[in-house]
Amino acid sequence: MTEDESQAAAEDLAKRLRLLMDVAVAESGTEPTYSQIADFLKERGTNLSRSRWTYMVNGHRYVQDAAVFEGLAAFFDVDEAFLMGEDGAATPEKVSAQLDMVRSMRAAKVKSYAARTLGDISPKALHAITKFLDEEMTPMPEH
Repeated sequence: MTEDESQAAAEDLAKRLRLLMDVAVAESGTEPTYSQIADFLKERGTNLSRSRWTYMVNGHRYVQDAAVFEGLAAFFDVDEAFLMGEDGAATPEKVSAQLDMVRSMRAAKVKSYAARTLGDISPKALHAITKFLDEEMTPMPEH
């Protein structure tokens, strides 16, 4: 793996980890802490140092450790293939559902902001803006 490929893999892993953290927040109302994650992995016989976790979640360095991936997949209740970014790995249903919810919430915020900011806009123009935003926020079908 070249340095560029390694950096791209590190950034891709970080995106998936942050997405899983967001899903965990949506499910439980709080973000999992490093300590909770490290303790979970320790119970499974795997050590995760704070610096390694920081590298992983921030995309600073690509970590290739099967035991860490296995433990993190179990912690977040997803398939290892998704976590590792394997080609063809399906996005877990709970992750897709949360992404749809986030898209809807963002669209609602934008619509509300547009309505407040534009003030005396005609109903026809507001409808056109709403339609455009709805179309833009619709997720693209997966291949």
